[in-house]
Amino acid sequence: MSNSPSGLSEKAWSPRVLRLAVAGSVVLMIAAGGMFYYASKMAAHKRAANTGDETVINIHPRSCEPNALTVPAGKNSFRIVNQSDRAVEWEILDGVLVIEERENITPGMSQVINANLMPGDYAITCGLLSNPRGTLHVTPTAESDALAKARPSMTAFIGPLSEYRVYLSQQGTQLIKAVTALQQAIDAGDLAAAKAAYLPARSAYQRIAPAAQRLAELDNAINARADYFEKREQDPGFGGFHRLEHGLFAQNSVQGLAPVAQKLNADVTRLKQELLAQNIAPEQLTGIVMRNLLSLAQNRSKGEEERYSHTDLNGFAGNLEGARKVIDLLRPLLERNHAQLQQRLDAASAALDETLNGLKTETGYRPYDQVDDAARQQIADRAKALADTLHEVDPALGLSSL
Repeated sequence: MSNSPSGLSEKAWSPRVLRLAVAGSVVLMIAAGGMFYYASKMAAHKRAANTGDETVINIHPRSCEPNALTVPAGKNSFRIVNQSDRAVEWEILDGVLVIEERENITPGMSQVINANLMPGDYAITCGLLSNPRGTLHVTPTAESDALAKARPSMTAFIGPLSEYRVYLSQQGTQLIKAVTALQQAIDAGDLAAAKAAYLPARSAYQRIAPAAQRLAELDNAINARADYFEKREQDPGFGGFHRLEHGLFAQNSVQGLAPVAQKLNADVTRLKQELLAQNIAPEQLTGIVMRNLLSLAQNRSKGEEERYSHTDLNGFAGNLEGARKVIDLLRPLLERNHAQLQQRLDAASAALDETLNGLKTETGYRPYDQVDDAARQQIADRAKALADTLHEVDPALGLSSL
């Protein structure tokens, strides 16, 4: 007696099952195809919607397209598409102050800058430092007017901002002293002494880099890498720290560096003056530190910064020290009503500090070309985690972050 349904033999049953199975497969394939088509259409619609919310800027070798923009106040997204054959950067400037930036956008790729902009007129940089700047006009909205009226009392921020000014003054003095020592070694033709003096000078700069990077012209003169000049290391406009670094560590010579060191000394002296002359709004205090840490996470952790001397870790430690200063200045405000956020800030900064300390030797930090990819990724991850936590500070304190 057969076990097949309805008493059918296996010989009769198999073709029927096969036909049903094939038919079922076809139905499933059609259904799956329909679902895939629907999902694809939804994804495409979502991408189109997102693109519609972005202002697209194409960077060409010598210009940006468009080079004049108008956007409403509030949160804006700018997609920067690099159509040139060089890695480039794009910045939004308020006078001499950098509001937002994106560095090291590689050829053929794009990156997005998200900016919360207040009404006003801004400048935009476009790739190489020699390229003409563009304009960005931000129109007021009902929301931006309401935010301006709802701005919290600034009395509570007087103390932290005043103390940060003192910190910048002290560190600016240390920077001038360190650069003076570097210049004297170069003037004396002492290569070994100049190499030794480079490290403390760079560390001093990195402690105040978040504030210094707001001053576009001075920061470019002091800190711009060769990538952002048309002829790279051979470009006559290439100067500052990295020109000295290239001469001392790549060319192993002080030849031709005396005028570069002299100008750097003049620039860092002016930097201190400008830092004390410029006011930092409360909502910019954590923002400048956050951007500095994101730059570390996204670009400098790859070894882009000190490519000739490989002293990157010292710079990272300087950045962390500057970030911790800001965290400590805001501690009384946060501990009052946002103790958990303060604890997470301390934990995130301690985690980055732990990673950096783990890369120390008896003579100082390990050269960065001896740091493996796993350690570099951990530095990037922990720097980003600290930046992300700092991003929560302004909303917690009732501030609108630029």
